[in-house]
Amino acid sequence: MDNSRDLLIALARRYAFADLGALAPTTEIAAVCEFGHLLLSLDAEDFAAEAKGVPAELRRRARACHMPQTPREQPRGALESLRPAYELLLEVIAVRWHRRELSPMIAAVHIAGEYLPLLAFEPQLGHAGDPARWPAGLSGQGSRFGVIGDRECDHTKSEQSATNRTLRVAGEPAEGWRAYFDRQHSQVAGALAVCVATCRNPCTAMDWIAPEPRADLHLRARTALAFAETPLVRLRHAAPVGHGFGVPSPEEMLDAWERSRAALDKNPVGAAALKDDGFPLPGLPSLFSAIAATPIAPSTLLHGVSDHIANLLSRL
Repeated sequence: MDNSRDLLIALARRYAFADLGALAPTTEIAAVCEFGHLLLSLDAEDFAAEAKGVPAELRRRARACHMPQTPREQPRGALESLRPAYELLLEVIAVRWHRRELSPMIAAVHIAGEYLPLLAFEPQLGHAGDPARWPAGLSGQGSRFGVIGDRECDHTKSEQSATNRTLRVAGEPAEGWRAYFDRQHSQVAGALAVCVATCRNPCTAMDWIAPEPRADLHLRARTALAFAETPLVRLRHAAPVGHGFGVPSPEEMLDAWERSRAALDKNPVGAAALKDDGFPLPGLPSLFSAIAATPIAPSTLLHGVSDHIANLLSRL
């Protein structure tokens, strides 16, 4: 029994929640393993699900990363703040790196890149891009935000469609709300960054932000857009989660990140990627922190789940 228990504890310490769940000696441990697997898989729709045997504090922290499934669901989770979600993303990236699971690691990096502009906008919005709480000025008089077919707007057709939808999706049924988040919310994130950072024909969409904070946001949002175009994020297209069949090696990933850091080193925000902060991809937490204008560090949520499972096993 001791040998098998030690093996199960070792799986818990390696965050092998799916494998451990299949071997779990009790239904309680199996439920906690399923909870951990959802977190590691970044299945944000189900983070709020009740899990027997999971401590309340771990459930609370998971709910902070949860994406609401209806327009009026409370609490607002990742729509209130993306900071807990990005801390979890960093922890997932580190765990995947140490487990040499590079395809899901690249997928996590790609997700981080898609929503990074909303992390930049959070200090100005006071939330993380909640469609139920957009500022009135975003679509006020003289704004082209959400106007479909306006040729003066720098948004692509798909971005115009997404921004138009985001202004009314809070009044749609739950099915429409979920479909919007599945397909269009990440495009809205990019569209906001275009408005404040790269638009060649600015309208009044960003006039609700005072000039000084807007200049700061311009730099942070521009860096968020630049991150999405780095060699590191582009690796997704060479991995099974993208359009190809090859999986980059750890050496190729580190090389892509070094080239990404050089490309980002164009301003004080992007230069944060050059810091050696002890992360597997050195400087990534520092970059996210600079874009967010607040410290973003890897969470200990997965570690907490691992510890809890190990403790449950040690009592058997």
